[in-house]
Amino acid sequence: MRQVFFTGLRAFGFAASLVAMGGFAGAEPRHGIAMYGEPALPPDFVSLPYANPGAPKGGKIVFGESGGFDSLNPFIVKGAAPAGVSLLTIETLLGRSYDEPFSLYGVLAESVDTDDARTYVEFTLRKGARFSDGSPVSVEDVIWSFEKLGVEGSPRYAGAWKKIAKAEKTGDRSVKFTFAEVDRELPLILGLRPILQMAQWEGKDFTATTLEPPIGSGPYVVAAFEPGRFISFKKNPDWWGKDLPFYSGQHNFDEVRYEYFGDGGVVFEAFKAGEITSYRESNPVKWKTNYDFPAVLAGDVVKSEIPHQRPSGIEGFVFNTRKPIFADWRVREALIDAFNFELVNQTLNGGANPRIATYFGNSELGAAADQPADGKVLELLTPFKDQLLPGALEGYALPVSDGSEANRANLRKATALLEEAGWTVQDGVLKDAAGVPFAFEILLVNGADDMISAANIYIEALKRLGIEAKLTTVDSAQYKERTTAYDFDMTHHIRSLSLSPGNEQMQYWGAAGVTESGTRNWMGMNSPAAEAMIATMLSSTDRADFVSAVQALDRILITGRYVVPVWYSNISRLAHAKQLHFPEKLPIYGDWLGFQPEVWWYQE
Repeated sequence: MRQVFFTGLRAFGFAASLVAMGGFAGAEPRHGIAMYGEPALPPDFVSLPYANPGAPKGGKIVFGESGGFDSLNPFIVKGAAPAGVSLLTIETLLGRSYDEPFSLYGVLAESVDTDDARTYVEFTLRKGARFSDGSPVSVEDVIWSFEKLGVEGSPRYAGAWKKIAKAEKTGDRSVKFTFAEVDRELPLILGLRPILQMAQWEGKDFTATTLEPPIGSGPYVVAAFEPGRFISFKKNPDWWGKDLPFYSGQHNFDEVRYEYFGDGGVVFEAFKAGEITSYRESNPVKWKTNYDFPAVLAGDVVKSEIPHQRPSGIEGFVFNTRKPIFADWRVREALIDAFNFELVNQTLNGGANPRIATYFGNSELGAAADQPADGKVLELLTPFKDQLLPGALEGYALPVSDGSEANRANLRKATALLEEAGWTVQDGVLKDAAGVPFAFEILLVNGADDMISAANIYIEALKRLGIEAKLTTVDSAQYKERTTAYDFDMTHHIRSLSLSPGNEQMQYWGAAGVTESGTRNWMGMNSPAAEAMIATMLSSTDRADFVSAVQALDRILITGRYVVPVWYSNISRLAHAKQLHFPEKLPIYGDWLGFQPEVWWYQE
């Protein structure tokens, strides 16, 4: 029996304390696992509730993407991989139901086992699980994948790997991971790690870009591609998982194809011309006015609105606080005041979209940030009261303008804040005490039409404060390179958030991202209070305590003034060929993940 061990003094101390608490009490392998309570589906479920087991198989769906790609390895920092590689060709031990906040069911693994304290997780692989070349998925592949991703992969994989004290093969088809610290989400996080084929990477540099298609165990294989132009995935007729109940009614297309174009405007023109068959519209005004082309009028293109119950997330212009110009919260507050949301929203969206009030708004996880903190939230925040910015405890709300271009009241407030921070207008130019002008760059990707328009309105408003902001647009490859290295002053920032936030929050807001390239902490946030709330989220055994910790984190985030928030929508707008269909029953997450193309089908 081959065993791989990773241990440390901290791990042994943690394990000893849990033994003293009875933390290693035995547990029975289960068909699934939920973050809180029990999974909603029984062991004998026949399909996910939002899938159609009777969906016909065949046909294809064609998506349009702006930009390009130069690698087929989506698991590393380097390069830009095309859409669909991980989703369609790579499998995980467990699969997620998007009709529950966070529940997983067996896929590559037939069962999952942990104890009440979640000090370990053990997976048992299915006998028939195979890669696309016919070789079986082994325990060695699992352990190798976890280590390779954790050590050499994208930073998003590193955190979980560091929390593993020991990895061991416990049987021909079973593997056990013992943890070095308390993290109740870790069994689920590991269940969603991509499992790669160890043999494919033997003697190769995993960190280098490559155009070699991955050998995965997912439903599709890469059939053809031209870098930067298209990639086509064809259904594997010998896919081992086609009869799993979890996949009943899923992965119905014979082909999933992604076409690449220069920018978003070209993608829409390609959709109108019939070159792609599904298009996501983010702008409510365009949804009303731009869909009168012949295919829509003839009924060949259908407009569908998909509601959801997920948090608003955060989208807007992010400050890079690594830059000295944005280090002072009063400066960031002033620039938030200068952003005339009401005018921008009316100009671009006809005033239809509500503003993002907090990161987890539109859900029970959202803080009532405009009210004073109380109860458990106040209790969690109080130890950090000397570190928190104004409003975290007392209450905070984003500025509201009168909708006029002048926005005088908010600009007066902005001017006063800038003066407090040491910036004054000299000969019409905002300067610091040394006479250095306040100037910065807004970096956006080509084709981001709405954000470009918003930025131009914003730049004009900033001129009234004596600030010179310059808009720079670059192609997707340059954009990825610059944002990976945090080489920007301000840029477009979007983070979609779930109903069960966890370890990924450290990737978004953790202090390691201040200096470590490739994380998703674009703002350079360094907040012990935020990390403490995340730790509480990960160790909570009670859903109510978890919700309070998220609400406390929400207050820290919005009062940190890291982003100039824009808008969100509680529906998704999809235009698609009439032959493309989706089930009547919708998941609570809407079309966020696990929906298109997974549960869609083609039918004349």
